[in-house]
Amino acid sequence: MVVRVATVAFEGVEARPVDVQVQIANGNVAFSVVGLGDKAVAESRERVRAALNASGLALPAKRITVNLAPADLPKEGSHYDLPIALGIMAAIGAIAPDALRGYTVLGELALDGAVAPVAGALPAAIAASARGHGLICPHDCGPEAAWAGDDLDLLAPVSLIQLVNHFKGTQAMARPRPGVRAQPAATLDLRDVKGQESAKRALEIAAAGGHNLLFNGPPGAGKSMLAARLPSILPPLTPAELLEVSLIHSIAGDLAGGALTDQRPFRAPHHSASMAALVGGGAKARPGEISLAHHGVLFLDELPEFSAQALDSLRQPLETGEVLISRAAHRTVYPARFQLVAAMNPCRCGHALDLGFACSRQPNERCMAQYQTRVSGPLLDRIDLNVEAPAVSAADLMLPTPSEGSREVAARVAAARAVQRARYARMGLPHVGANAAAPASVIEEAARPDAGGLRLVQDASERLRLSARGFHRVLKIARTIADLEGAETVGAAHLAEALSYRVDVTRFKRAA
Repeated sequence: MVVRVATVAFEGVEARPVDVQVQIANGNVAFSVVGLGDKAVAESRERVRAALNASGLALPAKRITVNLAPADLPKEGSHYDLPIALGIMAAIGAIAPDALRGYTVLGELALDGAVAPVAGALPAAIAASARGHGLICPHDCGPEAAWAGDDLDLLAPVSLIQLVNHFKGTQAMARPRPGVRAQPAATLDLRDVKGQESAKRALEIAAAGGHNLLFNGPPGAGKSMLAARLPSILPPLTPAELLEVSLIHSIAGDLAGGALTDQRPFRAPHHSASMAALVGGGAKARPGEISLAHHGVLFLDELPEFSAQALDSLRQPLETGEVLISRAAHRTVYPARFQLVAAMNPCRCGHALDLGFACSRQPNERCMAQYQTRVSGPLLDRIDLNVEAPAVSAADLMLPTPSEGSREVAARVAAARAVQRARYARMGLPHVGANAAAPASVIEEAARPDAGGLRLVQDASERLRLSARGFHRVLKIARTIADLEGAETVGAAHLAEALSYRVDVTRFKRAA
């Protein structure tokens, strides 16, 4: 007799159904697992053996064959331990074979029979619900899986013995409740920033439209301080966005305690991060920082210090909102609709723009050019707002705390985002929630400037040598500025401010 237990294999953020087939037959004593599993799957034999022994069960002295079907689909991870163990227990009569019918199972086993947490409980729960199944998962993953719906039959045992007792009717398990991550007691606030009014204005525009932003200024000017306070003015995740973000973080095993939060992700990798760390990859094609920042912020401090290969790998995801990772045994697509915020110094020493400073090696302009051309022109062309952040004087630091903080700015940002969502919903694009994500053809209609604005943008396009991408990004920024002011039409003043944030990407190349 063959016992079947349903489980899943993960491909990106999708959970594909896998059938665990267990057969115990006469013959040489053996325990084999087939079905294109990786090293973790092969080692499950010893974990299952030890967990069953700790639970008072011994493997029969027969030939045990476990097949993970479909056999041509690669299987990775330790979450196959629990379905294999339950399949063996059903085959030897420790539990009723029909007890597992209608359940999708995943979980790792400890040597003492405890069920250890695994990554991917939320996508597995959603896939189980779509198939009309219940879910059996580790106890620590229960709060995460409970978000799949109240109608999902969910069992989250602490150990194998507890699950067996539940099936026998001697012990009842309470259904886990959805976990909610507690908000931090103290949050960063824009009131902490003194001076830098133009940079604050650019930060508000970036938050309102989801635009990419680059701060350029000397060390200690407050660039990182401003970027760290961007999440405090961003609107919370919508339910659809929360689901997408949680699926990615679940696959990455990055949901602490299975608790979800509607705060937008904020990822700040070190400048030594590799290309695979940023875009994803590795032996198992795991999501990278850009996918973990989906619907949130990716902050790259000391931008020119990142490797050129890592920075240029961001160019395609910035346009498409997703990243395709191709490996010999994998082809995985992860969503990556993130907002890029970066900070950099004007030169290697950081003081080329200071009054009276002269570089000892070469003219300041050439020193700046050699440093800033580490960032490629195509990547700079994808950055909407280039902002100079000058050094803050002692007089600025001694000023009283600003009266306007993150709460007031967040209210304006939320109102502008609501206007944008309503606009694009009327245009048949309900998935577009910010101007930065609007297609070029749509933004031309949504941000059609008046006659004065048309003349201004035409003259500026020739002077700044705007690419087609740059032209449309100027329109998007102008539309966001108009939304913040509650204006229906994009005027010359809006376009003028938007153009002031663009940079001539050929300037430093000419100086170099």
